[in-house]
This record gives sequence, structure tokens and C-alpha cells, in this order.
Amino acid sequence: MKSLDTLTFDNRFARLGDAFSTEVLPEPIEQPRLVMASESAMALLDLAASEAQRTEFAELFAGHKLWEAAEPRAMVYSGHQFGGYTPRLGDGRGLLLGEVVNAAGEHWDLHLKGAGLTPYSRMGDGRAVLRSSIREFLASEHLHALGIPSSRALCVTGSDTPVWREKQERAAMVLRLAQSHVRFGHFEYFYYTRQHEQLKMLGEHVMACHFPACLEQDEPWLALLREVIERTAAMIAHWQAYGFCHGVMNTDNMSILGITFDYGPYAFLDDFDANHICNHSDDTGRYSFSNQVPIAHWNLAALAQALTPFSSVEQLREALELFLPLYQAHYLDLMRKRLGFTTAQDDDEALIQRLLQLMQQGKASDYTLFFRRLGEQAPAEALKIVRDDFVDLAGFDAWGIDYLARCALEGGEQSERQVRMHAVNPMYILRNYLAQQAIEAAEQGDYGPVRELHAVLSRPFEEQPGRERYAERPPEWGKHLEISCSS
Repeated sequence: MKSLDTLTFDNRFARLGDAFSTEVLPEPIEQPRLVMASESAMALLDLAASEAQRTEFAELFAGHKLWEAAEPRAMVYSGHQFGGYTPRLGDGRGLLLGEVVNAAGEHWDLHLKGAGLTPYSRMGDGRAVLRSSIREFLASEHLHALGIPSSRALCVTGSDTPVWREKQERAAMVLRLAQSHVRFGHFEYFYYTRQHEQLKMLGEHVMACHFPACLEQDEPWLALLREVIERTAAMIAHWQAYGFCHGVMNTDNMSILGITFDYGPYAFLDDFDANHICNHSDDTGRYSFSNQVPIAHWNLAALAQALTPFSSVEQLREALELFLPLYQAHYLDLMRKRLGFTTAQDDDEALIQRLLQLMQQGKASDYTLFFRRLGEQAPAEALKIVRDDFVDLAGFDAWGIDYLARCALEGGEQSERQVRMHAVNPMYILRNYLAQQAIEAAEQGDYGPVRELHAVLSRPFEEQPGRERYAERPPEWGKHLEISCSS
């Protein structure tokens, strides 16, 4: 294991030059203190867990100190925001401190969010607040624990620095980890500003660092798009299968690696509602739960447009046609596993859609707990347990008959079925009301609840004695919390 003092930096993105990012030093926050840290994220850098207890840990991730080998830079990009193109965005409150190489040879970006003003801050103050930093930390680590592709979060550092949003709050910083922070919007920026030489440099950098096999293809840029389509389809399938709503699927929030990042007003579904809008600023429902699949497709088309200097439009269009079949295949595979199936049958898709329609009718069935309870008992007994949550009992009974017939095709022992289903159906999910309760305690200086919530969510599939309240249905007020982009 390494210490903070022995990390190895290799800042590949910084070497692209000033056309791609601007050198900026982080602005320290006052009286920094560690709110929480992720041991599993620290392990990606080969950092011993004990390093989080050092005074230097909070100082480094609150802008007070900096490694000599770090090269903090604010990245420039653009993007389509709620369907409209914004010519220049960039890291308005974040800095890419540098890239750390671990013992396995992996490069990990250290990206500090809330680090102060940059040339891309526009009307903002460059700060993040404690509540948004905690929410990003919890989501990053929880999605990873669920098996959903995501950026990671190393730590949250709190402070006494005042910032104003709807009210006065305290500034905080979250240190994010990803193998790249390049977004669709990076490519759009250089395409629309007609900096095609820089666009070529960016694409070759991404391929060399992350998709080297693409460079060996006859059409490397087309291969790059196909790789991003495949990864994005898999990510969105996980979102839909586990009821995750991102909330702000702008192209500047879409990772070229097909991982979830830039967490804002996200939410996991409590009651199943395909039309759920988790961002109360989203007046038109552009980023509703049901729209995430077509919006991902739309965003990929925006990326494809930016690649037209290097690949034919016809080929790019053909590649885009791969998205929906890939998504559907990933989604069906995930949902089959959630229902306890190990084989594929032609009628599976219809069976899944009928179940979701029954859930939708009364919004009475808790999406997460339904699948968990379905694996607790033998199928016939499990159906009796979950039945009362449905409004259309006749419809559910009809579905149950078909489900039992489908389970009979699988065979096997119930003990094996339960192990199989519990391995993919979480007992604990990051519900907004749980996050809000932990945030309110943290804002009063009590970090115990948020650390315990992180511990619970880090093992979402395992029953944890004494923590039963985290697996309960939310109270009615907890289903209607309004979350916006304000952070």
C-alpha cells in the first residue's frame, strides 16, 4: 500500500496543452474537516485506509496543499443542455488535479469538485455545498456497489466557508475518481468551434488511453463510436433495471467511458412510476425515467455528429442503430436475473412489461423491495407476500400464473434460487429521504449518520442485522422530496 506522499502521477490529459484545459490552483476552504471517505475508492490508488486519518488528507482535498507532481487544470467543453446547445461550459467549479497510476498500471483522474473559480465558472462561485457533495459521494459509491458503471468518490471535505444558494450554506469539496473525465461535450466543443486538429488530438488521446483496440481498426473513429454506444447501452440498461433516474442527461454529463457521473438531482424509484421526474427544474420531463433510453440515443447522435470530420455520416448512422438492440439485450438479461431466471425464453420481454404495467397502475408496489421479496420464498409463497401491494389483483394473479409456469422451466432448489436472486436484488437502496436525514445531521456537525448510511449502502445485497430501518419503505413525505440542480 502507498501513502499520500508516495502517489505516482502521470498527467496525460494535461500534456494535451492549453487548448484543452487551463491551469488553475484550487481555492482552499476554511477549517477543512473530513466528513467521510471510501476505503474501497482509496484502494484504487493503493492508499492505505489509515491515510484518511492524517491531517494532510483533509488539507489535500480541501485545497490547502498540493502534490508537487499534480498539475491542476480546468477542462474546457461544451454541451447540449435540455436540448439546447451551449457553446462553452467547462469545469466551472472542478479541477482535474492530475492522474495517479496505481500498482496495476491503471490511471485514475483525481477530480476535485467545489475547488473554486475557474475561467469557466460563468455566473457561479466555483463552490459546491455539503449536501450536494454528500449526495454525489453516496451515489457514486452505491451505484458501484450495485454493479452499475459509475465514477467513484474518494472523500468529502467540509468547511466553515459560507456560500449562498437558496440560503446560506457551507462549502464542501468531493474528490471524484474516474479513468477519464472526458465527456461527449469535449468532442462537441472542438467540432463546433471548428478546431478539427484539436478534435483529432482528443480522439486519438481517448483511443490510445482507453480504447487502444480501436486504433488497430480500418475505421478507428467508427470503432470508437461503437465502443461508446456499447458501454452507454449497458449503463442505461442498469439504470432502467434498478430504477435509477439521473435527472440531468445533458451531453456534458455523458462520459465517453459509459459510466454514470456528474450526480445532481438523481433518485431511485420508490413506487414504480415510468414517468417519474426526479429534477423539479425539469419542467417538460425531458429527463424523466422513461425518457432516459431515447435521450441516451439522442446524446449518442450528438456525439456522432462531432465525429463526422473523421467518419462518413452513413457509417455513423449505421452504428447508432446498434444502440437500441444492445440496450434491449442488456436490459432483458438484467431483468431475467432479477426475476430469478437463468435462461432466455421468447415470452420474457412480454412478462416483464406486464409486471411493470401492473406496478404502474397503482404505484403501490415498492420497486426495490418487490424483487427482494420475490426471492425470499418459493415462487408461489412469494407471490402471496407481494400480492397485496397491487391494485389490479386479478391482473396480478394472471401474471403470477405465468410467472410460476416460467419458474417451473428453470427448475432447481429454492435455496439456490434465493441465493441467485439475493445476489442481484438489493435489500438496501439509496432513497432520497435517507440521504436527506443524513445530510441534515451532517450540516449540524454530526457525521455519524452519513457514515453509517455509506456503510450500509456499500453492501446493498447483504442483510445487515440492526440496520433494518434502512430496508423499510419510505414514509409518504419521503417520496416527494424536491431535488434540483442547485448545489
